[in-house]
Amino acid sequence: MSTSSSSPSTQGGDSDYEGPSSSRSRMRSSNGVWPEPFLEALAFQVAVDASRTIGRLAAAQALSNIFQVCSTWRAISRSDLLWQNLARSIWSAGELLARESWREEYIYRHRTSVNFRSRRYEHATLHFIPTDNNNNDDDGLSCRRLALSDHHLAAGFSDGAVHLFHIPTRLHLSTFYPQHRDRLGRFSSAVSGIILSDARLVFATLDGDIHMAAVNTAAPLRRAHLGDVVNDGALVDFAGCHRWWVGLYAGVPGRAFHIWNGETEELLFIGGTMTDPEAVMGWHLLTEMTGIIGRIRVVRGDMAVACTGLRAMVFHLLNQGVVVWEEEFRRGINIVGTFDAYGDTAMIPDARRVAAVRRVGGMEEVCRFTMREGVSFGCMNGGYGVTWGGGVIRVWEIEHGHYLYNFRERIEDCNALIADERFVAACSDDATIHLWDFGAQ
Repeated sequence: MSTSSSSPSTQGGDSDYEGPSSSRSRMRSSNGVWPEPFLEALAFQVAVDASRTIGRLAAAQALSNIFQVCSTWRAISRSDLLWQNLARSIWSAGELLARESWREEYIYRHRTSVNFRSRRYEHATLHFIPTDNNNNDDDGLSCRRLALSDHHLAAGFSDGAVHLFHIPTRLHLSTFYPQHRDRLGRFSSAVSGIILSDARLVFATLDGDIHMAAVNTAAPLRRAHLGDVVNDGALVDFAGCHRWWVGLYAGVPGRAFHIWNGETEELLFIGGTMTDPEAVMGWHLLTEMTGIIGRIRVVRGDMAVACTGLRAMVFHLLNQGVVVWEEEFRRGINIVGTFDAYGDTAMIPDARRVAAVRRVGGMEEVCRFTMREGVSFGCMNGGYGVTWGGGVIRVWEIEHGHYLYNFRERIEDCNALIADERFVAACSDDATIHLWDFGAQ
C-alpha cells in the first residue's frame, strides 16, 4: 500500500534538502516571479513525494512536469545542488561514481533501476583459489557472508577467510585471515559479518573477534576487537557503516546486542534479551553448521533492525539500544535468512512466507508479497526484493509488492545472497561466486 509523503525536513540524514548558498540565494527583481531557491525546494519536494507515493522511477516524470512550466522553471534543471539533493534522497547516493555532475549521477541511477526492473543485466562468475582448511569435507568452502561496495565485493567463509574482489576487472585482489589464537569450537573463526567500503574492510567471526584492513594499501590486517565468547556468546551476525558497528550475539542471557563507534572502535553498549531463547543454538554454531539464528542491519537515522525466528526489533544506536518497535511472531519463522534492510526500509518475513516491507521509524507498511515455497535467502535494495529458493532467484518490486521475474541462471544450493542498487551477488555450495550487474550502459 502507499504511504503518506513526507517533507524534506522529515527525511533524516542525507535525505534533507540542502539549500543553496548565499551566493546562489538571489531574489528575482520582477514582481510575481518566484525566486530560484523556492523553485528548487518545490521541485525537490514534488520529486520526493512522487518517489515515496508512486515509486522512485516516477520522480523523473514529476521533475519533467516541473521543468516544462516555463523557461524560469526549466532553468533550475541546471542546478547541480538540486540534483545532488535528489540523488541523495531518492537513490541514497553518497558520492559521484565516475560521473561529471550530479545530474548525470541521477540519470545513471535511474537507468540502472530501470534495468533492474526489466531484467537487463550482465552475469559473471568471480574466481579464486580456495584455501586449504586441512580437512577432507570442504566445510571451509561454505560462504557465510557477502558484502558489496561501489567497486569491491568481499566473501567471508566458514574457515575464516575473506576474499576481496575488484568488481570492474572481476579480479581477486587478496585474501584475509583472522589472527591466530586459541579457538573454542571448530567453526569459531567462521565469518559472521562484513562491513565494506572502497577504503576499508571490517569483518567479524563467530568467536567475537573483529578485524580491519585498508582496501587499497599494503597495511596489514589488524584485530580491532578481541572477542570473549565465554562471557558474550557467539557473534551470530555483524553489520554496520562508517559510523556504527553492531553485533547480534546468542549464548549468554542479556547480552544480545553490542554497539561500537565505528570511527573510534570504542564499545559503547552491551545488553538486550532478544536472543535469550536461542542461547543453546548460539553455542551449537561454534561446532556445527546449523541454521541462521538471527540477522541485524544498520539503517538510516542511526537505528538498527534485528530479526530472529521469534521476533523482530528496531532500536536506536545513538540512544544506546533504546527499543522503538518490537513484534513477536506467534508461530515462529524458519526463514530468518530472508530478512534484510536497506536505506530506511526493512523486509520482514513471517511464518506464512509473507514478506512485509516497512519503513523503519514509524514501521508503516509499504507493501507485502508472498515468497515461493522453499525460499531460504532474501535481500533487498531501495526498490526491489530478491529471494533464492529451489535454485531460482526471483525479483519483486517493493513499492507495491508485484512479482517481476526470475534470473535466467539457476544457482543450486545457495548459501549467501546480497544486493545493492547496481549488483546482486550469490555464492553456491561449491564456492562459485555469481555477480549480476545491472549498471546502465
